[in-house]
Amino acid sequence: MSGINDPQGERLSLGKVRLLPRKGLARLPLKQRVGVRSAQLKKGVYLIPSLFTTGNLICGFFSVISTFNGHYLQAAILIVLAHLLDGLDGYVARLTKATSQFGIEFDSLADLVSFGVAPAVLVYYWALVPWGTWGWLAACLYVVCGALRLARFNVQVRTVEKSHFVGLPIPAAAEMIAATVLMYYFLGGEGAANKRVILLLVIYLLAGLMVSNFQYFSLKQMDFKKRHPFWLLVSAILFIKLTIAEPQIMFFSVFLLYTLSGPLLWAITLRKRRRERGEEMTEALP
Repeated sequence: MSGINDPQGERLSLGKVRLLPRKGLARLPLKQRVGVRSAQLKKGVYLIPSLFTTGNLICGFFSVISTFNGHYLQAAILIVLAHLLDGLDGYVARLTKATSQFGIEFDSLADLVSFGVAPAVLVYYWALVPWGTWGWLAACLYVVCGALRLARFNVQVRTVEKSHFVGLPIPAAAEMIAATVLMYYFLGGEGAANKRVILLLVIYLLAGLMVSNFQYFSLKQMDFKKRHPFWLLVSAILFIKLTIAEPQIMFFSVFLLYTLSGPLLWAITLRKRRRERGEEMTEALP
């Protein structure tokens, strides 16, 4: 009775909060939640995509070794092979649903070596040594911008539409360098002075495009299982025939067009928006 008539006890009882039982699984402690990813890693990694990524990394390393030995053409071909393995890595991972955070990080590290360090070393020893400080600064800038491009891609992988890339992908930038080397030897390997000037400008251009906001289309979401227009099949056959006939020219042309597609699409879109804005202002006038 005393507890009922006591106003202080009544205030304390009113001030109590009733805790409802938590439904489902109990909340894990912070230490256990931090160790979840490491526990998942202990279970193992996906073997086939990791092997393709390892092959990509090995090709990038041997490209650097080939450059040091003066085999520039071989170094360029190894960069192309690394890109092929990198594409197979992603395709196999998506096909078998074997994607993981470990695979993403491993792929980024391999890409930095194969498409960042290897092309920069190739360009420096092949064409930029006579420029002295400006030469190694250009090659270094390419590596730094490539690393920034990969870091930004990993951050935006879940927020940016998968139909396009923001900035020139680093494999495409590396392929542009490799295509330039292959085209140079295809034309006879003449014009050393022109090579030095062109490559200095190209390496700065590629570095800028990688960290730009230009949008480049992606083939990752293209579904090859569904039906496509007939003209697409004819175009693919024609492209394969031309590639077999003149591989160096086609290889260089494809990556040159892809490299320039970002700024060109941006310019076309900007012109279209200005024209639409002008038409709206004209209609708004009395």
